[in-house]
Amino acid sequence: MKHDARTVLVVEDDRNQRDIIKTILVKEGYYVEDAGTGGKAIELLKSASFDVVLTDLRLPDMDGTEILKEVKSQNRPCHVIIVTAFGSIPSAVEATRLGAFHYLEKPLEKDQLLLVLQNAVDQVRLLKDNIMLKDQLVDKFQLDNIISDHGSMRELFKIVRRVAPTNSTVLIYGESGTGKELFAKSIHYNSPRVQHPFFAINCAAIPETLLESELFGYEKGAFTGAVTRHIGLFEQSNHSTLLLDEIGDLTSAMQAKVLRTIQEKEIRRIGGKETIKLDVRIIAATNKKLEEEIKTGRFRQDLYYRLNVIAFTIPPLRERMTDIPVLVEHFLKRLNESHVRKKNMSNDALQLLMGYSWPGNVRQLESVIERAYVMCDEDTIDAEHMPEEIKQVQEGQFVQQTFRHKMEFIIDARLTAAEYRLYLYLSSLDRLDAGYPAMTEPKKIIERLNINKDTFYTAVAKLKELGLYDFKLRSGQGKSPAIPGSSEKSPSEISD
Repeated sequence: MKHDARTVLVVEDDRNQRDIIKTILVKEGYYVEDAGTGGKAIELLKSASFDVVLTDLRLPDMDGTEILKEVKSQNRPCHVIIVTAFGSIPSAVEATRLGAFHYLEKPLEKDQLLLVLQNAVDQVRLLKDNIMLKDQLVDKFQLDNIISDHGSMRELFKIVRRVAPTNSTVLIYGESGTGKELFAKSIHYNSPRVQHPFFAINCAAIPETLLESELFGYEKGAFTGAVTRHIGLFEQSNHSTLLLDEIGDLTSAMQAKVLRTIQEKEIRRIGGKETIKLDVRIIAATNKKLEEEIKTGRFRQDLYYRLNVIAFTIPPLRERMTDIPVLVEHFLKRLNESHVRKKNMSNDALQLLMGYSWPGNVRQLESVIERAYVMCDEDTIDAEHMPEEIKQVQEGQFVQQTFRHKMEFIIDARLTAAEYRLYLYLSSLDRLDAGYPAMTEPKKIIERLNINKDTFYTAVAKLKELGLYDFKLRSGQGKSPAIPGSSEKSPSEISD
């Protein structure tokens, strides 16, 4: 069987008619299989894929509608065209009601047959393209494609995997650029609603009057300029997912309307009288602390409780600096795929990136990498290609000075990925003045870095040997953070 979009199954009990149709279609470039009975046709349908089935309505062993039902049961792109004699037209019309693409009367006219067949093939091609694009979207937003090695992000992945198959409302906190919409799409494309498109709206970017129209829609004549009916996003998102981004910026009036929609699961278009029932999964996102907004009276407490069913916070990039090397690698790989000349990044440039606080988070990092890629005429992106605000970061302002001083040892020693991530993690703890003493317990580090116990202790020994590890790991029993430079036990003596 050929796998192009012009494969046809001809089902006709009259051998001469079958051969004539097959000859015509083959000359037009179609790949054709034929069957003289309904049983043979169903057998072929179960063993191969066709774009169009052209079948007589009356067959010796069954009705053509039985073949139509078989095609529909397979749930894949394929159109059925019914061929019928004049006296059976009512039955053919009924077949179209059951899902047949079209019906043709005998005797068949060549031009009409080819026209209807081409229309059917074109529609099947569109259906196949849509399925392919949808599969690509599903693959794109799998959690494995969210780039992060940090333990806190892996905890979020666990939450998303647990909540995605449900209908629960989700509230996502995070600064601008951390990837709130990316997580929302991951929830949708890993849910039973994946067959429907994902919808999103930025509540902070649209004036209140327009926002109400966008969300709820309106009837023709509802206001000046409403010359046609408009279907709002709530209605468009029926049976799907709607992201209300920056929901903390909604006005009090809009908060009340959104609350009623979530509670009653219904809307009424502006200017309309009909109540429309909805099945919409709501995901809300914000860069504001809603609890603080409630205290100041800027956010409704009842709406907050409706949204705060499943809530999580995406940490900013400055709190997961170990992700910067893998993100840089990812962005460079993507840029290299779209350019003839391939480029890499120097260690000096990477040090600058590691020393910056990233107020714009991952979105800002991506923009910086793309800018440096364009500005660099060599094969290696260096510190000189970085923006001024990154080059001017003071030494040690965000990252421990020893990181920069010892980078040459890291390179020379050829640290493994696990050893490199462990070093960056321990350095970040020291930068925070051991503000999170529990995080220095081996068990916690192993969980956060997603490495096994043996790899962890081997990495600790390697870093200690190189002089890159100079502060004590907690056993989990101590009461105060370890002091850099203090005596320490060997890795084999540390309990976990």
